Amino acid sequence: MKKLLLIFLFLTQIFFAQSGFEKGNVLYQKGKYKQAVTAYESVLKANEHSAELYFNLGNCYYKINKVAPAIYNYEKALLLNPDDSEIANNLKFAQKLQIDEIKEIPQVGFSKMILDFISVFHYNTWGWISVVLATLFLLLFIGYYFSQFSLYKRVFFIGIIVLILLQLISVSAAISVKNEYDKEKPAIVFAEIAAVKSEPQNASTTAFMLHEGTKVFVLETISNWKKIQLTDGTEGWIDKSAIKEVK
Repeated sequence: MKKLLLIFLFLTQIFFAQSGFEKGNVLYQKGKYKQAVTAYESVLKANEHSAELYFNLGNCYYKINKVAPAIYNYEKALLLNPDDSEIANNLKFAQKLQIDEIKEIPQVGFSKMILDFISVFHYNTWGWISVVLATLFLLLFIGYYFSQFSLYKRVFFIGIIVLILLQLISVSAAISVKNEYDKEKPAIVFAEIAAVKSEPQNASTTAFMLHEGTKVFVLETISNWKKIQLTDGTEGWIDKSAIKEVK
């Protein structure tokens, strides 16, 4: 009986989530963006998350000039679907509405080449590449083991060596990208204007000011303060209520 109740509640939750999403789509098409936000938010409250949902929310907030929520939801959508060019393009449009213009420190040299290479794919994609390579390795090994001709054995052996090297590269790339993903803690400034302090206390001097929509990266947390870093390397302390972490 208890299991049947849980199943019923689960199916009911899915039904309301789907109806809320569809209702939001209809309201959005009618230009009722604030009402669409309410409908989409009801889906999030039901613990239903998807890139499409966050993308639609970002579009709604963008239409009503809510910079921080628009950027935040686009960033959430990109986390779930990092290869979606439409999400990335809309994020760029939303970022043009923000006041702060923070430059990004460019990486140079060999480290940039490595980073550019491993960043081509999401860590999940690198994982699937590793699985495919492992399958090919198994097939080549079977071919090598059962082959009766020395020429074929030589070809299979060379293929096995190449696949081992590619496998090592793909696994290393997956681990590196996953570590970067886990280490990185992006957040969006939601306060209209926020003071960034030199130390985690109100009495300390103000290092600089930030405005809504600016993306920062959380490095450390002490009580009600978050140590943040900007894309240009600048660091400081901000009240945790002024930002909202993306993940």
